[in-house]
Amino acid sequence: MTAAGGLFFPPSKSLGIDQSETSPALLRKITYAGPAGRSFAEASAALHHLADLAVDPKQVERVTERIGAERVAERQAQAAAFQALPLAEKFRAPPGQAAPDLAVVMADGGRLQILDRSPPAAESEPAAAAADPGWDEEPPAATGHWREDKVALLLTMRSAVAAADPCPDIPAGFLDVVRIPKLARHLRKNGRASADAAADSDEPEAAAEVLREQAYEPPEVGTRQVVASRGCWSAFAPLVAAAAWTLALQGAARRAFVGDGAANNWALQRRFFGSFVPILDFIHALSYVFAAAMAARTFADGWACYREWIAWVWQGKVGRVIAALQQRQAELGLPEKGEAETSPRRVVSRTLTYLENHQDKMQYDAYRKEGLPITSSLMESAVKQINQRVKGSEKFWSAAGSEAVLQLRADHLSDGEPLAAFWQRRQAAATGQRRYRRVA
Repeated sequence: MTAAGGLFFPPSKSLGIDQSETSPALLRKITYAGPAGRSFAEASAALHHLADLAVDPKQVERVTERIGAERVAERQAQAAAFQALPLAEKFRAPPGQAAPDLAVVMADGGRLQILDRSPPAAESEPAAAAADPGWDEEPPAATGHWREDKVALLLTMRSAVAAADPCPDIPAGFLDVVRIPKLARHLRKNGRASADAAADSDEPEAAAEVLREQAYEPPEVGTRQVVASRGCWSAFAPLVAAAAWTLALQGAARRAFVGDGAANNWALQRRFFGSFVPILDFIHALSYVFAAAMAARTFADGWACYREWIAWVWQGKVGRVIAALQQRQAELGLPEKGEAETSPRRVVSRTLTYLENHQDKMQYDAYRKEGLPITSSLMESAVKQINQRVKGSEKFWSAAGSEAVLQLRADHLSDGEPLAAFWQRRQAAATGQRRYRRVA
């Protein structure tokens, strides 16, 4: 029997059999369920009820992290190949690849909890990257487990170019006396906690829907790809750039980069997307303008001021708002050292600095003429979808486990079925040899 068995080539490669005790079909199902729900236990229950498969939550976790790690390795190899390209080739479409008419890149950060009893090298990445002054890396936390994850959205979009601003008058929804105060409370940037609340809220997306209530038609999404990682910004940026290059976004006729005021967003734009038109998210600008308009005023007076200022911002006349804020700062005086973040003087000062720093990214009338997006609501939605899987007061991840799940979650949220192509590559690379457990 031993001699006869040696005459036959193991059929595992042709059958796509994994070098483990799990069949390829089951691997696919587990890998789909693991990052799709809110937990591994939920994935186990879904496999049982929908596919009649008894897979323990721990096994779901192990398989998800193993396959996710393979996808992470592929992503790293793609980024390394991109980095090795000549500089000129990095900023044009790959040979033979059709470029879209309109390409849009967005980026933002989320939160998750890391708890490693024996921290791997990945946990030291932010500290190692601190030597690069171009990035505002998150400092090591003195206490607690909350850490930042990074998410980018790569979009192809459809829109028309107009000879004049297609919507010169600000939509009535941005003057809604009920909606706007609620929105502004969610988007205040007084601290990390409020930023997290905004990412988990429906308000930014709801406010962006105001645009669809008007005659103005914002760009429509053609395709989207999500990139997510727990790595530091200096490591995350090449991943985003490599993915964008693969999609030929650099060769698009029209290109835009949309983000909030976070410094890392614009460091990413300058380094890898310098030819993309930089656009500050209008909704975040609105929240700053509202806060400054209300500072040390009655609601009625503040609301009247907000209506005037935000109409100027909508029309691209940000210089008028800056001049009004400078006058208001002179009336209130400069904030003193140690003054509360919510004090009127500090609120006005913060808004003035914000608008002055981003004035070149707030030409909203010109962006609408060019058919470019002016809000990052799609980015807020993507972060929220990532958060649904990885963020929770009861969820703690290892560094390697979080990276694997973030990658697979991003695959799930991307168009083009990247996992289907991965399984084909994986089968093609199989050795044809299969391990068997030794029987004692």
